[in-house]
Amino acid sequence: MSLLASSDLIAQTSYPNSRKSDQVDDYHGVKVADPYRWLEDDNSAETKAWVEAQNKVTFDYLNKIPYRAQMKKRLEDLANYPKYSAPNRKGDYFYFYKNDGLQNQAVLYRQKGLDAVPELVMDPNKLSAEGTTQLAVFNLSKDGRYAVWGISKGGSDWRTLYVRDMATNKDLTDSIEWVKVSGAEWQGNGFYYSRYPAPEAGKELSSKNENHQVWYHTIGTSQDKDELVYEDKANPQRFHFLSTSEDERFAYLSISDRGKGFDGNALYYRDSKSGDNRFKPIVAEVGKYSYSPVDNEGDKILLSTNDGAENNKVVLFDPASPAKSNWKVIIPEAKEPIQGVGTAGGRLYVSYLKDVASRVYEHDYAGKLIREIKLPGIGTVGGFGGLQDDKYFFYTYTSFTFPPTIYKYEIATGTSSVFRRPEVAFNPEDYETKQVFYTSKDGTKIPMFIVHKKGLKLDGNNPTMLYAYGGFNISMQPSFSSTLIPWIEQGAVYAVANLRGGSEYGESWHEAGMLQKKQNVFDDFIAAGEYLIKEKYTSKQRLAIRGGSNGGLLVGAVANQRPDLFKVAIPQVGVMDMLRFHKFTIGWNWIAEYGSSDSAADFKNLYAYSPLHNLKAGVNYPATLITTADHDDRVVPAHSFKYAAMLQAMHKGANPVMIRIDTNSGHGASNMAKALEGIADIYCFTFTNMNFTPKFTGGGVGNGKKGF
Repeated sequence: MSLLASSDLIAQTSYPNSRKSDQVDDYHGVKVADPYRWLEDDNSAETKAWVEAQNKVTFDYLNKIPYRAQMKKRLEDLANYPKYSAPNRKGDYFYFYKNDGLQNQAVLYRQKGLDAVPELVMDPNKLSAEGTTQLAVFNLSKDGRYAVWGISKGGSDWRTLYVRDMATNKDLTDSIEWVKVSGAEWQGNGFYYSRYPAPEAGKELSSKNENHQVWYHTIGTSQDKDELVYEDKANPQRFHFLSTSEDERFAYLSISDRGKGFDGNALYYRDSKSGDNRFKPIVAEVGKYSYSPVDNEGDKILLSTNDGAENNKVVLFDPASPAKSNWKVIIPEAKEPIQGVGTAGGRLYVSYLKDVASRVYEHDYAGKLIREIKLPGIGTVGGFGGLQDDKYFFYTYTSFTFPPTIYKYEIATGTSSVFRRPEVAFNPEDYETKQVFYTSKDGTKIPMFIVHKKGLKLDGNNPTMLYAYGGFNISMQPSFSSTLIPWIEQGAVYAVANLRGGSEYGESWHEAGMLQKKQNVFDDFIAAGEYLIKEKYTSKQRLAIRGGSNGGLLVGAVANQRPDLFKVAIPQVGVMDMLRFHKFTIGWNWIAEYGSSDSAADFKNLYAYSPLHNLKAGVNYPATLITTADHDDRVVPAHSFKYAAMLQAMHKGANPVMIRIDTNSGHGASNMAKALEGIADIYCFTFTNMNFTPKFTGGGVGNGKKGF
């Protein structure tokens, strides 16, 4: 089967017309044109027509790629294996999720004991015709009698909550709307949740969210009977999040104010045994540092914090002596950053990152080290936690070539045993993962994982996908996805760069890639591409960059700064307009990370790298496939709409620059089918523009061995 060249495809294509308006804004004396402002109105007929026209061009192009159906089929074949979550115990039951293979949503089950026959609790696939309604919340009461569960429709961040009687597995009449940035935390015969006032009709997915409120709902009542627990109208862009202790004695109120540039939180508590219903401060003011409750030990509260410990520590707070000077250090700060602290069976489980790999240590509540928990290799773990009366619990280990495997951990002996292995038609022995350290522009050493077939020839000719995120204190740790296999089995390379802005080396690593230092992140990414070319993994004609959300911003900024270095750019659901991001939904929450154009100093910095504002006429930009979705109410699609219109207007050259707009989906794919279709199109677009023809034989490339 012959492959049409990219130039052949694009020669048959003309882009839709994107009307330019004369909109100009004044930012601190600088006039900035915004000709595609009209695309911010996602409900207008003109915007809807533009979306339809852009999608027609994009899907006409993708449909001409001769192996598109084969790529999708290969992805489906590899994803078609049972996937389980680790079980969680509540009372006599173990609850877990299972996806039989290609189900759009994982199904919730429970069983009475580990050897019992599972019974169905909830199948989200039946909640909508397309399988795009997700089970976003499921939290059981302390005795396991009731569950609060919540759904998200079409990928939106909005949640609607319901209550189920687990004795009968039937729903009560309770229904709670406009929940966002919220858990559902039980105390007594009800639960706490956070919500916003109902948005204006027609603007549910784009209007700014303000006045985050905490409410208490009593089971069996209507929402209009709920008790308002906390709000702060004087500070409308604060988040208010309430959690409760396992014994339900304490309620913790966390308050953050990222819209004012504060990266930390205030923390209050309420003791149900005290007879005093007021929230009392552990830390009264929002500031630079973060504080999270871990557990209570009787009257005292264990906290995880980076206050005076940029790599985090665990301290004991005594309400009788609340001053910080009286806090007792239980787990001191270490050289490696703490990534999480869990509890189970009266023990603390502290997870660290050492060169982006997980390490886990078990302590008693006094901080005494009991043991290091040996892991299968250099990878990522999750799930170290359970209930105080647990004798064992379950955790999951994974890496790039190690499918998520569930282990049962015996607390008394410290032994781990395999509880469940997935069976993937994939032999990990055929592939290898390297961790390298390359030098960025300012001399900083940056880690990067490189995954490929064993015996790969370093001839500078291998298709290579470079992925990164670089922000919000989030680390890019090794993890398995069956969707990676159709890429690397073709002899292609997958690389993940651990840029500054993440949490790989603690808060200092994060701070080195935020606010006025954001350019470091772009320099780190550019240096990663240069390293891959220098070491002959690939060439400029075979190098693609990809990232989502903050990573979409990264791809857009770097493609602007070094369009010559990359053949393909895939910015997904990106923050592309750095001057107006804070004006939509919860975008103001990112001011702590980026700054705001309302500040003259921040404006200068943001304007210097904003993807939308740094496109230049007449430049041959990389082949670009922008992806977004109509129900993304976190990074609203207007970012990608305006960027696509501007890029198509400025770009000069044969490389296609297109936007793929998913419907009934959000910041992430709203079901399995959409996720696989999206990945297939990204791979097809990338291979096509690298002039590389993948080979498929029968069920696909690879030996089909069941390595797990």
